[in-house]
Amino acid sequence: MNTPSYFAPTGGLPPQTDLLTDRAIVTEAYTVIPRGVLRDIVTSNFPGWTRTRAWILAKPVQGFATTFAQYVVEVGPGGGSEQPEPEAGVESVVFLMSGRLDLTVEGAEHHLEPGGYAYLPAGADWTLANPGETPASLSWVRKPYEPAPGIDAPKPFVTREQDIAPTPMPDTDGTWATTRFVDPDDLAHDMHVNIVTFQPGGTIPFAETHVMEHGLYVLEGKAVYRLNNDWVEVQEGDFMWLRAFCPQACYAGGPGPFRYLLYKDVNRQIRLT
Repeated sequence: MNTPSYFAPTGGLPPQTDLLTDRAIVTEAYTVIPRGVLRDIVTSNFPGWTRTRAWILAKPVQGFATTFAQYVVEVGPGGGSEQPEPEAGVESVVFLMSGRLDLTVEGAEHHLEPGGYAYLPAGADWTLANPGETPASLSWVRKPYEPAPGIDAPKPFVTREQDIAPTPMPDTDGTWATTRFVDPDDLAHDMHVNIVTFQPGGTIPFAETHVMEHGLYVLEGKAVYRLNNDWVEVQEGDFMWLRAFCPQACYAGGPGPFRYLLYKDVNRQIRLT
């Protein structure tokens, strides 16, 4: 595949001469957090992490995300954490967008470069460290793991986007494809974090309306996204949260590919009690 491109925010502040108007939108059905609001003064620090800051994009609050949390994390040179996950029942996916990271999972060492992807099951022993001389930026998705009767919990794994062939969607001539890091039929997993790619002009040709909640972080390119009743322009570095059953579709605007990291909850019965 071609060398992938991943956008990561760098913070800073706009000049006092800039207009206040921006593209941020918060509704009951969806939220758009544009890259222009990911500034220094809205970062968070985490206990147990050194030389690290994070932009928290989604967390479970009333009227917003219900199943997951998602961050962009910037780890400075020499920074990282020996105990990054504070909750034993929470699983994670980390996806590296820039820089280098050393990841240790259950005693096994891995060296991540941009495109590196790791699934870290609930209760796993893992650490992260930046051995380089420049900051490393990653997307971090966290979700409480929901066990299923008679099914063993999934094991950790580490891979790269570059090593996985995208799966074209049917009847699209390859203009819409998904890089799947987990087999959709593997019921051990209760979430998928994949990369969706549209070539210029590619489209979702109907308004998807489904039970899965979404977090979408745009890695590359631009598009016009249909969210509920609205058409919204988005670009690399933007984040979208879509509630369950929010109608959704898009047109990729070009001139290059439009790509995003997509979270969704999957493979579990609806809890009623």
